Amino acid sequence: MLTDTTIRNAKPGQKQRKLSDEKGLFLLVAPSGGKWWRFKYRFAGKEKLLSLGTYPEVSLAQARERRDEARKLLARGIDPSAARKAEKRSGDDTFERIALEWYSRTRPRWGQTAATQILAQLKQNVFPWIGSRPIREINAEELLTAMRRIEKRGAIYTAHRALQTCGRVFRYALACNKVDRDPTITLRGTLTSVKEKHRACILDPRTLGKLLRDIDGYQGTFVVRAALKLAPLLFVRPGELRHAEWAEVDLEAVEWRIPAAKMKMEDLHIVPLSRQAVAVLRELHPLTGKGKYVFPGFRSPARPMSENTVNAALRYMGYSAEQVTGHGFRATAMSLLNEQGWNRDAVDRQLAHAERNKVRAAYLHAEFLPERRRMMQAWADFLDGLRQGGKVIPIRAASGE
Repeated sequence: MLTDTTIRNAKPGQKQRKLSDEKGLFLLVAPSGGKWWRFKYRFAGKEKLLSLGTYPEVSLAQARERRDEARKLLARGIDPSAARKAEKRSGDDTFERIALEWYSRTRPRWGQTAATQILAQLKQNVFPWIGSRPIREINAEELLTAMRRIEKRGAIYTAHRALQTCGRVFRYALACNKVDRDPTITLRGTLTSVKEKHRACILDPRTLGKLLRDIDGYQGTFVVRAALKLAPLLFVRPGELRHAEWAEVDLEAVEWRIPAAKMKMEDLHIVPLSRQAVAVLRELHPLTGKGKYVFPGFRSPARPMSENTVNAALRYMGYSAEQVTGHGFRATAMSLLNEQGWNRDAVDRQLAHAERNKVRAAYLHAEFLPERRRMMQAWADFLDGLRQGGKVIPIRAASGE
């Protein structure tokens, strides 16, 4: 057995020397004078070595304690070397590292704007406070404290989005066996409710007819004019409209299939195209059809039209933000279609509103599709009537068809 005096007085030689203690523990004395503790053991029939530190940083007594801990693992059928590697990996699994890993894997499914916003949200609102923490140790209370910090500055909506993003990170970590639970589940309903923001919209049919005529007379670019024409016909979200790609549009099948990755609710969304919508797209195709985007940006065709373009065009035509917005076309369609007697579920599905039942949401992209096709054509015909300035006669939903 070794003693502190023996170890202290051990002199380096021309070759590496091995000073044995007991139960597999020994000290290596290098020609340079360095002294390293090692534990020799057998696992699964193979001889292995485990480093226990250097002398004098690790004393003889400490080295023996570490050897005994390793022997206890062996008695339980655990390889000490593998256990140490697993512990080291666990220590490296900080929230920030796992979040960035999740981000890099899911980033290809998002548009540029969404990807930029999500990463900025994490870097500005989450990483500074819990990013360096081991993700396995983060509990609901700690997470709530971070979200409350965002709330205190009045960014209620941002707090909800940050919590939603954290939930997606934790679910990814759960699938990778990095955590045992998703603490965001217990925080549902704990944040201050977001006050519903009503977008300005036009509900009077005659005023809507005047807007449609003003759009026909818009003096801006051809691309923006086409976007203005399609916005009331399709009533998709402004971000979905400007990110439309020609590869998603099938003019023969008269439909536009928006991939789940582009949708707010992350479900595939089918937009039936009326004859009027097809006409607008066919007219636009010779100009932008060779590129990726239906509505390319003014400065670079490799990027979609700016998010402010449609609203800026409406302001240019003399409509204030209190009168109408690009997003307001959705409220206009929802209100008037419901007044016209269309199935509310079909209207909601066409608006791509949230479906609470996730199992049911998996196949809802095609729900009510025949009725939605009739509805979208009837809606386009109704808008044509308003545009012509004649007597407003709402097109009622057909019954029993």
